[in-house]
Amino acid sequence: MSRGGFSRPVAMEDGEAHMRRAIELAERGRHRVMPNPLVGCVLVRDDEVVAEGWHDHIGGLHAEQMAIADAESRGVPTQGTTAYVTLEPCNHFGRTPPCTESLLWAGVSRVVIGALDPNPTVRGGGSEALLEAGVVVESGLLEEDCEGQMAAFMHWCRHRRPLVTLKASTDSEGRIDVPPTEPPRRFSSDRSLELAHEIRAGSMAILVGVGTVIRDDPSLTVRGPGIGPRDSPTRVVIDPDNRIPPHSKLMTQGDAPTLIVQSSETDSSGDLHHVERVVIPEREIPVARVLDMLGDRGVQSLLVEGGADTWSRFLSEEAVDRARICISPIDLGGSGPVFRSSSLRESGLVLTSEEDCSGDRVEWWSKEHSE
Repeated sequence: MSRGGFSRPVAMEDGEAHMRRAIELAERGRHRVMPNPLVGCVLVRDDEVVAEGWHDHIGGLHAEQMAIADAESRGVPTQGTTAYVTLEPCNHFGRTPPCTESLLWAGVSRVVIGALDPNPTVRGGGSEALLEAGVVVESGLLEEDCEGQMAAFMHWCRHRRPLVTLKASTDSEGRIDVPPTEPPRRFSSDRSLELAHEIRAGSMAILVGVGTVIRDDPSLTVRGPGIGPRDSPTRVVIDPDNRIPPHSKLMTQGDAPTLIVQSSETDSSGDLHHVERVVIPEREIPVARVLDMLGDRGVQSLLVEGGADTWSRFLSEEAVDRARICISPIDLGGSGPVFRSSSLRESGLVLTSEEDCSGDRVEWWSKEHSE
């Protein structure tokens, strides 16, 4: 490599604590930086952290830039420091200048990267620019942890489709609702409801079938404490036959965009500005076509909330990457629709963890750990 720069994998024990701190810092941007990934950075001299930074919000400083600004504000020199950063520094102009230029300006002599950037438009550009300038570049330190933190971004970059999470709530017998002849009622705990909104807040889009809109008239917005400011997720409705009620909340409440996926053109002259219709001309709209369409729009994370037919479609096409199932101790009784965990296993997911949530049992399933 020119002018003294070289690249090598970094040993796991070399600076692991510093990368863990960078991961911890990156979390401070949760819900605030989408569609950008969570990124943290620490500047180190003689194995001691001298400055810290993270990507805090869209349009704000990137993690490397914030760390450099942190050092400047306290009069700490950055010349000859090592930067531990969870994602490969960018080398292109966006809302901010390239982070590679900031690192070079600051005189950073070594950069340790957690995960390389898989975005094909920038792949390798950051590392190569630093190497060309004589900076030592090392990569792969806590790579799995770093990639896991920015899983939706990584998945979209590699597949150009959103990472799909299925969310369902059942009673103690697997029923997801009371019989259709009875009015819908909530049976999950308050803490489970808060958790549901936290999952919504981490999603760029929320999808339901038109039957859920007709039955429940949901708003599909993000509410709850501690979520912080962020744009509302796009609300997606699979509605082949244009059955969505014109006076439903998704059609009349403009606090979030609504995207209706239908099989044929219909009169949309009465739709409000937040409503958009997309035609996929197939009677049974394939899940793959929906995911491709959303991926082309830059949607990195999709939450599938219901109902039973929609869950079944996504699972049968093995399109679910993760699932969160909340199981209440309450028995709704009757003969309402049922959701079985066996359908998750058949779709290639495995149970990865369980937790108690104010009396409810919350199961987390993932395809990532099924191999």
